[in-house]
Amino acid sequence: MMRTLTLLVTALLAITATHGIAGEIPEPLAALEERGATIGESFEAPSGLTGYTVAFQGQTLTAYLTETGEHVLVGTLLDAEGNNLSQPVLEAAANAPRPESEWQQLADSDWIADGDDSAERVIYSFTDPNCPFCHRFYETSRDWVEAGQVQIRHVMVGVLRDDSLPKSATLLAADDPGAALAEHEANFAEGGVTPADRLPAEAQQAVLDNNRLMGALDVQGTPSVFYRDTEGDLRLVRGLPEDGELEAVMGGPRPD
Repeated sequence: MMRTLTLLVTALLAITATHGIAGEIPEPLAALEERGATIGESFEAPSGLTGYTVAFQGQTLTAYLTETGEHVLVGTLLDAEGNNLSQPVLEAAANAPRPESEWQQLADSDWIADGDDSAERVIYSFTDPNCPFCHRFYETSRDWVEAGQVQIRHVMVGVLRDDSLPKSATLLAADDPGAALAEHEANFAEGGVTPADRLPAEAQQAVLDNNRLMGALDVQGTPSVFYRDTEGDLRLVRGLPEDGELEAVMGGPRPD
């Protein structure tokens, strides 16, 4: 974390603006975006600063625009007593609804449908074929899926082991990806799917694109599950949903 933050600060701390405003976004923030950062919500900060949450390479940080709008500082803001003023902002951001645009990004990714296409509820899960917690999520979700209430769309990634990417690509390229995923899960203890000898380039690229999407959405592990809450807001569970959290993801109690 500290090394990533240091690199980011080194790369971005000196960003300045020569014309103050570029369209509706200050030039220093536009420069952050050009370097791969995603600018989030603004918040009030002391000493004339305007704070922003910034997603960069899978981490959420805080950035502070100076009063003149000519410079931006990326990192942690401390007061005279050493209190971390950035931490409450980051905690609030972690618990906030996800941007609605992320739902469309997930829909446009390459995923494997698990469940009825007519299911009333759709959720997305970043899934690595070697992830034991992904396997547990698959098993604990069976009642909702088999009852036709939920369709899980597994966004297949390859991040845990060297053969994760070829396994995911093999599943995506199968004649019946849903059946291939079910067979993989049924044989998970024995290693699951065997990577194909020849993988279509399109399937390999799809997994690489899904890996990049994980980073763009500030997702760092699998499973990571996106769902809509009772208000229709987009939410993210990082890790294996359990107990009440699992019911929230699935939209209600386990079917009888």
